[in-house]
Amino acid sequence: MKKTAAAFAAFGAMSGMAQAQSNVTLYGVLDMPIEFVANQAAGAPTVNQTTGAVTRQSGGNRVALQGSGGLSGPRWGMRGVEDLGGGLKALFVLESGFGVDTGTSQQGGRLFGRQALVGLSNGQYGTLTFGRQYTTMFDAFTNFMPMYFAPLYEPLAALAGVNFREDNMIKYVGVFGGLTAEAHYSFGAGTGTLGVVPLAGSGAGEVPGNFRDNSAYGATVSYLSGRFGVVAGYDQWNPAVTTGNSASLKKASVAASYAMGPVKLVAGYRWGSNKDAAGNTLLRDDFYWVGANYQATSALALSLGYYWDNQKTMRVVPGSAAFDPANPWQVSFLADYTLSKRTDVYLSMAYVKNSGLNFDTTATGFPNAYYLEQGHSNQVGVAMGIRHKF
Repeated sequence: MKKTAAAFAAFGAMSGMAQAQSNVTLYGVLDMPIEFVANQAAGAPTVNQTTGAVTRQSGGNRVALQGSGGLSGPRWGMRGVEDLGGGLKALFVLESGFGVDTGTSQQGGRLFGRQALVGLSNGQYGTLTFGRQYTTMFDAFTNFMPMYFAPLYEPLAALAGVNFREDNMIKYVGVFGGLTAEAHYSFGAGTGTLGVVPLAGSGAGEVPGNFRDNSAYGATVSYLSGRFGVVAGYDQWNPAVTTGNSASLKKASVAASYAMGPVKLVAGYRWGSNKDAAGNTLLRDDFYWVGANYQATSALALSLGYYWDNQKTMRVVPGSAAFDPANPWQVSFLADYTLSKRTDVYLSMAYVKNSGLNFDTTATGFPNAYYLEQGHSNQVGVAMGIRHKF
């Protein structure tokens, strides 16, 4: 739903800002599935912060409304553009995430936890933005994933890290024909934990005398030409468990896509190396994925994805003993039926082995709360939902 500046003035206290814009848009997504999960523990596992020993809870099957969404995270937002002349434009985005099941804010209760940014854009030279934003790894690889980073069911944190949104960020995006180049730097990512370990200052960064603490940066280059696409990127996050002692989480990824009529094929690889402040390996892994999208009819789209993480070395917490865990793998299926330009219904299913769904483990801190039940090594998820865009 697009609002003119005059209509947007109904927001009262914000009317002055709205009237100053050439164009302001109010938008959003409501996405609500009902989900069945097998072998779901009743709560998060307990972790010994000294030894790294993990104790999982008992549980069973669960049926519930999934407030964090199915194909898209529920949100509402505002974006505006002002033409400054000479090809230069000012822009802003404010985007809030919430649970449709309860109406409460997500992203830790932030008002604009999904995005909050302001910047300048020039059609020839690119766009420079400042604020809370998505990392370049997230931006560039979304179209190379089988489910386009859907909350159900794709291992987003395994590929891009739990820091795929970061506070205090400067980001540049340049589009030059079929080539897109992106780079970002965060002075303090704002992610509060390293796996299951709390970070100093809740990961806020910008610490006097310790500039590196919780900083992050990355860059990607992608190229799309007709049916073929390719992307490559690097991402690094430096979380500090204690002030002045930063770990380093490094990721490098490549992926490609190829379209043949109604079929699109995707495949990719992500190298990962996470080390603590002393240089000890927390996690060394290689993550692979393949998938296909098929537009069966004008209304029905089908997607299939397979994901495998070769985890070679892991420590649950810094200083604990290293071990070689069982490698998780997951297969995901999606059928999405469009009812109109704004509304669709869908069926989503996944099976995972050796972790919770979406590769939820102690290494990622269970960002989706798929806690694997004690005595089990697999989970099944099935969800049916409706999505409406405005």
